[in-house]
Amino acid sequence: MRNNISKKIIDDIVFFRQPIKTKILTSDDDIIEIVLQYTNGIRKKNDIIVLSESPVAITQGRAIREDKIKVGLLARLLWRGVKRTSYGVGLRSETSMQCAIDECGRLRIIIAAIIGFLCKFIGKRGIFYKIAGKQAALIDAAHTSPVPPYDKTVIKGPLHADEICNRIKLITGNETAIMDINNIGGSWVIGKSPGIDSELLEKIMMDNPQGQQSELTPICLVREKTND
Repeated sequence: MRNNISKKIIDDIVFFRQPIKTKILTSDDDIIEIVLQYTNGIRKKNDIIVLSESPVAITQGRAIREDKIKVGLLARLLWRGVKRTSYGVGLRSETSMQCAIDECGRLRIIIAAIIGFLCKFIGKRGIFYKIAGKQAALIDAAHTSPVPPYDKTVIKGPLHADEICNRIKLITGNETAIMDINNIGGSWVIGKSPGIDSELLEKIMMDNPQGQQSELTPICLVREKTND
């Protein structure tokens, strides 16, 4: 692997992680073609291909310009009730809340908001997202990404994540995962090919070797050290 590798040791096993830089992706790109192009000559037989969720979503046309989002009354009422967190804005903005409503449906968001609000009184948090669903949790608010033009877009979560991973596995032979990772230890597999151990991969990627700023490294190869 090349010089920008890092390593992670899990249960005395060494894993190398190599972020791969690409161009700025757009909705005109095919994420599978991007993977094939930028990993050609680099990936090896037993490497795991890890894709960041937002770039995958961008290639699906799911980055929505903030000034194109028509914010309704419900979004204006609900966004202020979302707790500010250290890892991002999430739905604590009118436009990202509106995208959650568009994605999940008004009724589901209303039910999630009511039950989530009531559960706060008994010390249970995170109920809103459990009811609203995964797509609500995956939305990145505008001004989250530092990379133009996506600094002014709300990015919804990718669709058909398992299907994409399975197609890449079929073409390359490499197990593949799409992940949502932040800089404070949040690491989640949101799509995968069948051979992926989600719990292990989340530990391997927990320190976010791909970075969270303008690195332009939507792909990472993960390789277990062997004695070969």
